[in-house]
Amino acid sequence: MTGQREQFRSRIGFILAAAGSAVGIGNLVGFPVNAAKSGGAAFLLVYAGFVLFICIPVMIAEMSLGRHTQRNPLGAYNSVSGNSPLWRIGGWLAIITPFMIAVFYQVLTVWLLAYFVGAATGNLEAMAQPDYFGDFINSGSVFIYLLILTVLIGLVLNSGVQNGIERLAKVLMPTLFVMLLALTAFGLTLPNALIGVKFYLVPDLAKISPQVVSNALAQAFFSLSLGMGILITYGSYVSKGDSISGGAKMVALVDTSVAFFAGLLILPAIFVFNPATDPAELSTSSVSLVFTFLPKIFLSMQGIVGYFAANLFASAFFLLVFFAALTSQVSILQVPISAFQDELGYSRLKSVLALGASAALLVLACTVSFGMVAFFTNFLSYGGADKSFFDLVIDVFYDTILPLNGFIVCLFVIYRWKKVNMNAELAVGDSEFEQSMAKKYIDFSLGTFIPVVLFLVFVNTVCLKFLGFSLI
Repeated sequence: MTGQREQFRSRIGFILAAAGSAVGIGNLVGFPVNAAKSGGAAFLLVYAGFVLFICIPVMIAEMSLGRHTQRNPLGAYNSVSGNSPLWRIGGWLAIITPFMIAVFYQVLTVWLLAYFVGAATGNLEAMAQPDYFGDFINSGSVFIYLLILTVLIGLVLNSGVQNGIERLAKVLMPTLFVMLLALTAFGLTLPNALIGVKFYLVPDLAKISPQVVSNALAQAFFSLSLGMGILITYGSYVSKGDSISGGAKMVALVDTSVAFFAGLLILPAIFVFNPATDPAELSTSSVSLVFTFLPKIFLSMQGIVGYFAANLFASAFFLLVFFAALTSQVSILQVPISAFQDELGYSRLKSVLALGASAALLVLACTVSFGMVAFFTNFLSYGGADKSFFDLVIDVFYDTILPLNGFIVCLFVIYRWKKVNMNAELAVGDSEFEQSMAKKYIDFSLGTFIPVVLFLVFVNTVCLKFLGFSLI
């Protein structure tokens, strides 16, 4: 590929764009759902520990590798390793993983778009009915929303890093934060909210289990866009004048704050309208919690704020989550787009079209995996349960592959690229890095316990998900 590589216009643009890639369905849907089914505060405690001691060093390693090589993940691995076939595997995994994550993410984002439209058009009462969600995801209208969303994402991607991704993030991310804080503040004023706050903030350490640990690490990696090649790609667009370690910490802070407040919004709301909720009942929570339970909560609000305001509240929430999902989807897809441009010399438009054509059939297969087509609904059986094609994609590329990719990044940066070269890159744009405690911790952790933890979690997740037992 010829020509100067695009860069983010500003440090705040990079932080908001990277936060936009991190903040999404994982924060606003996945985090509250995982917290609900994993003991509330117990999950929050483990999650925070992973973010602080595991995820930030891995994030810094990925971003520094990207800026040093000025390439996509595959190009970065090839550049540093001298096209080593062994390390190329890590590069391919870092391309394939975000591609497949974008496949199931597209389906979830379609649902959010449809629910926002439903709430905005005063359809909240119908949305609160038990069969609405199941009927919608198996209806023909889902394909109309899929087409609209695909065109919207394609337009943003084709606009480029500065005019598309950075501009979108600068508008949507601050809006998202303000909306989330306002919704959370309102929710906490409702009766019985403190029951949910206690469940969410007062930990019961007995609830920490191997499954909770696995859920927390998968959530942290997915939420922060680790192991997906996104931060390697975004690092390649960062100016040499910006501090990578400082930017990574800000992204982690923003991302974790959004996840925290999303939990503080949704979990207390569950108890607001059903104070007798048994926390044990929440252990089977899934992504459908947002799409089947929240409309009932919003509808119940009409007794307090009126039907119009309840619809407005629901519209704001689903718009909030849709904004977050849109910025994340664009960021995830930028990884394979960058690979098409760097490795094949494609123009941006040709890359966007090639990506859309490559993903189309897989997205459709996930879309019809909920009863519309029996073959994809009952695709496989493993771990003691029947799984759809959609389930398989999530189990493999969300729960399992992310810690493996993080493990490979750690080994590659420390033992192939060498930490002295990583530190030299991190010192560019950050004159204080060499003498900082962050440098000492990153040097120690990336070369010792972080790869061990990630590998053990990967192996145990394989056992839990696919073999039906835990090693721990």
